[in-house]
Amino acid sequence: MSTYSVLVPFAPPRPEQILPFAALTQWSGAHRLWQGQALASDPHQTFAYAAASGFRVPVGTGVTLMPFRHPYDAALHMQTLAVTMGHSVVAGFGPGAAALQRNLLGAPYASQLGAVRDYLTIVRELLEKGSVAYRGEHFSCRSELPMMPRPPIETGVGVLRPGMARLAGEVADVAITWLTPAPYLREVVVPALREGAAAAGRPVPRLVAIVPLALSGPGRDAAELALAGNAGHLSMPHYRDMLRRSGIDTDPADPGRGARALVEGRAFLFGETAELAARLGEFQDAGVDDVVLNVTGVWARYGSRAALSELETVLGAVA
Repeated sequence: MSTYSVLVPFAPPRPEQILPFAALTQWSGAHRLWQGQALASDPHQTFAYAAASGFRVPVGTGVTLMPFRHPYDAALHMQTLAVTMGHSVVAGFGPGAAALQRNLLGAPYASQLGAVRDYLTIVRELLEKGSVAYRGEHFSCRSELPMMPRPPIETGVGVLRPGMARLAGEVADVAITWLTPAPYLREVVVPALREGAAAAGRPVPRLVAIVPLALSGPGRDAAELALAGNAGHLSMPHYRDMLRRSGIDTDPADPGRGARALVEGRAFLFGETAELAARLGEFQDAGVDDVVLNVTGVWARYGSRAALSELETVLGAVA
């Protein structure tokens, strides 16, 4: 049975703006509060602010980008966050786009999969054993992280394509997807996760799907909302490739057509409450363990009050 969680649908420029979403998570049937990588605010800091304000809930980063910090610093942040929240943490990481790597590091990683393997190995060793002695092609670390009593921390990796899914099966506790249709998860991602886990002789990682959606209603246009929440993703080569593999054709020169394709291919869900609940059930049937409700398009078009109302309505139907 899948759990249902909530994504903070924007990058809070002020930490207090996360509080209504933390409160919804604490007081509803939501399993966990998620925040993606943001440039306006760091998710570790906004989560800590929520805890200090009285909203201590399970949280997840889906995902923070590896070029921004060394894996030792990432492990330290996650341990501190788990102690601060008093609840379990999913520490999700991803390499980011090649352009971001070039801009921050001077060049892209020579191997995306190799960089992720190095990074997660270091983070996991530090969090599970308190020490690491690892030399990789992209990241190396020989150090200790003082262990302390804390809730569990699961290491996760952002997954879009089968190569990263197989790697997640080998080295991660959680695979985190974004904008991935349910049939693609069932037919491509889940088999690759199982293949990687079998090769490494370890359990299959839990699967988290961050699913963009919106309720239908007067004056609402599905493609407009899909574009409002996903315009950036439609311009990124690795997202376009994943969508192509799932049967959704997009063109960065025509984002409107791409947004319509997201709706038609059910990468973006749109409909009445009962219809959305049925479509979300398809993710459970595909093998998803935690379905994260993503109303970034609603927030961008109508603001926080509408986004909170949308989340409350959908949670009431599924959680």
